[in-house]
Amino acid sequence: MKHICDHCHLEFDTKVLIQTEINGAKKYFCCRGCEGVYKLLNNAGLGDFYSKLGNNTLEPAQEIPTFESLESFDSTPFFERFVTPKESLCEISLILERIHCIACVWLNEKILSKTNGIAKVNINYTNNKATILYDPKIIKISEIIQTIHQIGYDAHAYDPRLQEAYARKEKRDYYIKMVVGIFCVMNIMWIAVAQYAGYFSGISEDMRNILNFAGFALSTPVLFFSGIIFWRGAWIALKYKTPNMDLLVISGASLAYLYSIYASFKGGETYFESVAMIITFVLIGKFLEVRGKKSAIDSLDRLNAQMPVSVRVLKIPQSQTTQFNLESHATQSQTASQEYFEEIAIESVQVGDIVQVRPGERVALDGTLLSAEALCDESAMNGESLPQVKITGDFIYSGSLALNCPFNYQVCKVFKDSLMMKIVGLVENSLNARPKIQEKANQISRYFSLVILSLAFGTFLVWESLLHAPFERSLMVMISVIIIACPCALALATPIASLIGLSEALKNKILFKEARFLETIAKANVLVLDKTGTLTEGKLKVLEVQYFTQAKTLDSTHLGILRAMLTQNAHPISKAVLEFIGRGEEITLDSMVQLNARGIVAQANKETYLGGNLALLQEHGTTIPFALEESQGSVFYFAKDSVILAKFTLQDTLKKDAKDSIQTLQTQGISCVLLSGDNEGACANVAKEVGITEYYAAQSPLDKANFIDSLHQQGKIVVMAGDGINDSIALGKSDIAIAMGGGIDIAISVSDIVVLDNSVRGIVESFALGRKTYRFILQNLALSLLYNALTIPLAMAGFVIPLIAALSMSLSSLLVVGNSFRIKDKGES
Repeated sequence: MKHICDHCHLEFDTKVLIQTEINGAKKYFCCRGCEGVYKLLNNAGLGDFYSKLGNNTLEPAQEIPTFESLESFDSTPFFERFVTPKESLCEISLILERIHCIACVWLNEKILSKTNGIAKVNINYTNNKATILYDPKIIKISEIIQTIHQIGYDAHAYDPRLQEAYARKEKRDYYIKMVVGIFCVMNIMWIAVAQYAGYFSGISEDMRNILNFAGFALSTPVLFFSGIIFWRGAWIALKYKTPNMDLLVISGASLAYLYSIYASFKGGETYFESVAMIITFVLIGKFLEVRGKKSAIDSLDRLNAQMPVSVRVLKIPQSQTTQFNLESHATQSQTASQEYFEEIAIESVQVGDIVQVRPGERVALDGTLLSAEALCDESAMNGESLPQVKITGDFIYSGSLALNCPFNYQVCKVFKDSLMMKIVGLVENSLNARPKIQEKANQISRYFSLVILSLAFGTFLVWESLLHAPFERSLMVMISVIIIACPCALALATPIASLIGLSEALKNKILFKEARFLETIAKANVLVLDKTGTLTEGKLKVLEVQYFTQAKTLDSTHLGILRAMLTQNAHPISKAVLEFIGRGEEITLDSMVQLNARGIVAQANKETYLGGNLALLQEHGTTIPFALEESQGSVFYFAKDSVILAKFTLQDTLKKDAKDSIQTLQTQGISCVLLSGDNEGACANVAKEVGITEYYAAQSPLDKANFIDSLHQQGKIVVMAGDGINDSIALGKSDIAIAMGGGIDIAISVSDIVVLDNSVRGIVESFALGRKTYRFILQNLALSLLYNALTIPLAMAGFVIPLIAALSMSLSSLLVVGNSFRIKDKGES
């Protein structure tokens, strides 16, 4: 028994049809796509469509996933893996398929932005990644993806480790269509040669008809199969009234195709070869563009590829855990305990789990070493080329490579919060905040296609009415104008250069959190630097100690109190003094307060203890038993009530590349200012060594922030480099905040740029890459605008045939991509 599909009206065996009840009536559908479209039309009050369709049939509709088929997107495991809470909202990253021009990006952004429950949408053209901020109380993820499907695009959750597979799929689709196009073009060229030869030497009508039919037969699959991506985009452009590149390509090719069919019957000249070549040349250009974008992002993808997808986790009864740990600490050989470990996905690992890593494997999560010793290569995070020796209790960073022996460690952060995934996340999100110059280019692109279509139609009227040209000639000129004007080069100008610039920065161990910072740092003219940890190693050593007690030393009680104060403070000076006096017995403090840029105030045994700089002592009225002399290093005083007990003089080591780097920046016209909380003598010494003439000592966090404000009032664009902790207020006020990699976890949260290898040279490279990338962005924009300014008038004047127009349109995009790759040239400056 057979029955027709209630949507497409094609006949099928009843057994294979989907049966469903709609408005009380039983309906039959050949696929979910037809069912979805039928429901959409009925819900929109357009059910009369089927009565008007009569006995005609339709192509089965492409399946639009139902909410039921998308319910996995709303599951808890999916949420935990792919969704990031942002206060009361949530953020998810999706990869959109079928995006191939800037108008596609604009259309998706426009539709999604108007969807109730979506607060913000940002789609990147270079990798088709959509970052969506939404309210989970109003809209579900399945509903967001359903909306994307309804406007003609596909979407899937963004998983960095699966992007290579999706990229291969996209290239394969382009490749198949391109091969069909090239095959047909190669054969249709012989037909064109025969037609032109016959035009000059004479040809019979029967032979001309045969050649015209052969041209029609070869151009048709190119137009409707190879060109399907352009048809799809053109349909969406018409549906949502957003003219795009696809509409330009299809308009030109279809007009030439229809005219050629008409000319075949009228005995005129046909242009089937132009139809095939237009589609094929543009398709080749898009294919090379896809490959170019993939090549540009390869270095970013390497970060994702480094992370394992599963780890071996200790899975034994809780009662045996302590015994097992003791055994594993006693020996580096783990062979006896392999049965206790189970391979699970890294997303399933919880804080507190014990993970085993074998030599040659990469650490997937942050944790604390349990084994006696481990040798790790941490170059993926900080560029440190020498292996780092770790002992029990040391921190193990995700992304580290285990070298000579297996080891066990206890997880202290889940996968999403681990250091390596933070870096990967920042790299992937770095292109989402577009440079201002890209926004301007995108605004031009949005209206470009409509302007070109208007110009093309106006050109046709001028040639037809005013110049009295033959209809065929006027039509070919109009087609050339439509084809030659492509907004893709303009749309690509900024994102492709930004992508390559970010990729090159990452190779140099520099992490830009957003692409727009490339533009900002390119325009910066002042660099403000912190001293400790930025220009210096941040590893202070006590050079001299002076005691002001009768015994000329500190007794056990004072030592215990000092140790307790220093242990709870993370400042480099505190660490250095603690290292000097040595760890030992500590005395419990009644209370302790840390004062920014001054030191520590503690209460113990009903007495007040001070540990810090001279300003702290003066605030508390401490007696100074010696003549004050400006020290060339940092000084830490330890006092009880109003009596000084000890004075520690410390000195930091200047980074090897600090002097040369500062000189390089100054020769490039960048003013360098040293801003430090340290004393005058220490600041003067460092400033003199590196060649900085303007420096300010004893600066509190608020003083530094006020100094940044004063520079802004002078119209300066300010970059500040610091450790990302004590300088957080000033870093926040600067136009660009650069954090050195020493305090990587905190630095990532407060900075705009992170120098992963902790070198001053990294700051120089940040400026150089920012200026270089911005220069190439301007070049790309100039090239694309110049191309259109020259070629459109030539096409309107009739000097360009459609075939050459298609070729030059593709070349314009490839020229922009090729020029952007010059950013990688080390010879450019």
